[in-house]
Amino acid sequence: MLKQHVLEDIQKLQSICQQEEKIELKLNFDMLRSRKQNEVNDFFYYENNQLVGFIGLYGFGNTVEICGMVDPSYRRKKIFSKLFSQALHMCKKREYTEILLNAPGDSISGRGFLKKIPCSFTFSEYQMKWVKKELEDDNPFVTLRSSRLDTDMKMEMQVNMECFGMSLTEAAAYYEQMKTEEQQNHFIVEYNSQAVGKLRVSYDKSEAWIYGFGILPSYQKLGIGKAALKQVVLQQHQLGYDVFLEVEAKNKRALQLYETCGFDSYHVQDYYVYSL
Repeated sequence: MLKQHVLEDIQKLQSICQQEEKIELKLNFDMLRSRKQNEVNDFFYYENNQLVGFIGLYGFGNTVEICGMVDPSYRRKKIFSKLFSQALHMCKKREYTEILLNAPGDSISGRGFLKKIPCSFTFSEYQMKWVKKELEDDNPFVTLRSSRLDTDMKMEMQVNMECFGMSLTEAAAYYEQMKTEEQQNHFIVEYNSQAVGKLRVSYDKSEAWIYGFGILPSYQKLGIGKAALKQVVLQQHQLGYDVFLEVEAKNKRALQLYETCGFDSYHVQDYYVYSL
């Protein structure tokens, strides 16, 4: 687990980089707060007791995402290249089959680095924020309840396999990882009292982020996803949170659903596949 002062150093550096380029870095603080003891996933470069470079690894089954940053005042010193080399070494040691590089779509420095390494663009992801609008909880057959560790594991893994293309091994590893992370709630979507989907809500100060939202394919196109989304948005809004989520740009159906429920996109993250 990363110490609190280290998390604060990362947040400070993130703020400096974001202000300089007017960008939003996706550093997955829910995962940073829940790092396993004795497992190296983060790489740091300090100078004069100040964090000026950082890269984090975020593993999801056999896939790993890499995202990082360097203080603008310390660029062109090969700091990021050194950290990236360390991160790649760890990725290869763990035998990840896919390495994804994550960079803000409008980051000039990010695009400059990506041009120098063997990688190719794969997809963009919209970050969306809910803008307050009237939402009616008008489907009494759809309900949300808290996930139960003892009975819901199989169903949650099934959703990850059928909705997100994970293998059984990846789904099991992902389930175990998500259940250890702090500051989040896991929910099961029920239709006529039968579990048919799931989602989780991760909290960061005044923000509630919806992740892993999926409805089993055999229950899609019945309005279940829309009803569940309305419920979780209304619930989190009533608790005083600003509500956010992320969606791949190519997932037009999900994008339309979110827009219908009042979400507006405000930022884009680009993903690149690193050539192993």
